[in-house]
Amino acid sequence: MSASPRIALVDDQALIRAGLRALLLQLGVTIVFEADSGDALLDQLSQQPVQLILSDIRMPGMDGIQALKALRARGDHTPCVFLTTFDESDLLLRATEAGAQGFLLKDAAPEDLHDAIVRAIAGQTLLQPVSTDPVRQRYRYHADDAPKELFSPKEIAVLRLMAGGYSNREIAGSLFLAEGTVKNYVSAILDKLDTRDRTRAVLKAITLRVI
Repeated sequence: MSASPRIALVDDQALIRAGLRALLLQLGVTIVFEADSGDALLDQLSQQPVQLILSDIRMPGMDGIQALKALRARGDHTPCVFLTTFDESDLLLRATEAGAQGFLLKDAAPEDLHDAIVRAIAGQTLLQPVSTDPVRQRYRYHADDAPKELFSPKEIAVLRLMAGGYSNREIAGSLFLAEGTVKNYVSAILDKLDTRDRTRAVLKAITLRVI
């Protein structure tokens, strides 16, 4: 039996924290501590390390993104998954650049919440829950940013799995390919989208309606 994930729960609204606490306990997740602000998270995390931070993005004072930047600046690499409604999709890029491992919609199913926690603790990046339409509307690329070449069906399949946060090994297993072949596909995808990292490739693919 796997050990219970040990997390910090951060949200400025007590009722939301209470609801999440009850749900997480049912899912077998241990809440080491709760915080109602980014400042409180910084203070408590220095005394009580956890495996993952599950935090709201929007909070009065120091918000989730600012708190994450402060953590990363002091050398704390605890994985962080943000809860969001994505009513302002620019938060997605800001949070990714700050060092977030993933995003989860606040109305996500309990099993998706548990899966996100486990996968983020394991070092995976989670982009699958992203609401793509707001992202497309906010981050429109100009015509000269269009892909250099059309994508093959296999590249589209790889891109979709990249968007789900899957590693090259996991993609290889899902598509019955050699891991080296997947690496070649990923390199070709990054080149066509003229970007050097997977996260920006996925975001650009979303805005261009490639996936």
